[in-house]
Amino acid sequence: MTHAAVAARPARLSAGPLPPLDQRVRPWPGELVPVAGVDVFVRRTPYTGPPGSAQPALYVHGLGGASTNWTDLAGLLAHRLAGEALDLPGFGGSRPAPGRDYSIRGHARVVVRLLERRRAGPVHLFGNSMGGAIAVLVAATRPDLVRTLTLVSPAMPDLRPRRGSDPVMPLLLVPGLDRVVGWRLARLRPEDRARALIELCFADPAKVPPHRLAEATDEVRRRAALPWATDALTRSLRGLVASYLVPPSQSVWRLAGRIAAPTLVVWGDRDRLVDVALAPRTAAAVPDARLLVLPGVGHTAQLEDPVTVGRAVLGLLDEVATGRPPSRSCGHGQ
Repeated sequence: MTHAAVAARPARLSAGPLPPLDQRVRPWPGELVPVAGVDVFVRRTPYTGPPGSAQPALYVHGLGGASTNWTDLAGLLAHRLAGEALDLPGFGGSRPAPGRDYSIRGHARVVVRLLERRRAGPVHLFGNSMGGAIAVLVAATRPDLVRTLTLVSPAMPDLRPRRGSDPVMPLLLVPGLDRVVGWRLARLRPEDRARALIELCFADPAKVPPHRLAEATDEVRRRAALPWATDALTRSLRGLVASYLVPPSQSVWRLAGRIAAPTLVVWGDRDRLVDVALAPRTAAAVPDARLLVLPGVGHTAQLEDPVTVGRAVLGLLDEVATGRPPSRSCGHGQ
């Protein structure tokens, strides 16, 4: 039986208390942490729940993203989780990767070393896009470090071209053209680059508050001044594609079948970067997975609909904690 032939178990949305979404919150503060030979910037979301009940969580962003991609979701879950969100090497506030190793396994090694350094026991691990592929690798190879896994539009291997996806990304795969792409991007105003990225990742860009657009613009402007930014993006993209081309025995699809942690798979049905058709196959590939497909949502559901994603995460946490699923099931959003 193929993965696609297996019916995915629907995710359940918790009806428990959830703090109101406050999108005025600024990105959580952080610091540089030495990990695996590189200074990695790690943001911490203050825990707001009962003393002594905090459970650790780690959030991993996608290609071209940063730890700020998790600001809203981490805030909504702060009454249950003591969250940390890292900037992968070469992204956000982190320094470039040693030896310019931006392979998926290189990024996963940094995540593993960070978790080992924390010594806080297994964490609730989150990953979006490329960060989802990294999280799959971590959960499959180091089950002792992962308590639950949440994948938001993970970049599972799929070489079919996507209509409406970013036309610039394929050019970065061609040696020599990355400089041309970098030159062209540098000529765009930071506001235009930030808006284009939002339009690519969101099904409804109008949902982005003006101050979040301003934050994204500031981040584009800041990264444009970093000499390693384009190299990190280019080599990470090439590393991601290279992970699609390995023998089947080493594929991320095969690794997904080794994941022991209870898993939540979230996808937007208007994802322009990773085909939503992969959603049921991904959920079927992981032994203990639940699937939530959100209508009218794009590639970064944790940004576009953090409340529904948060309720799905709480549903997973409640199910794991009690052994009983919460009362409300919703496999296709609400």
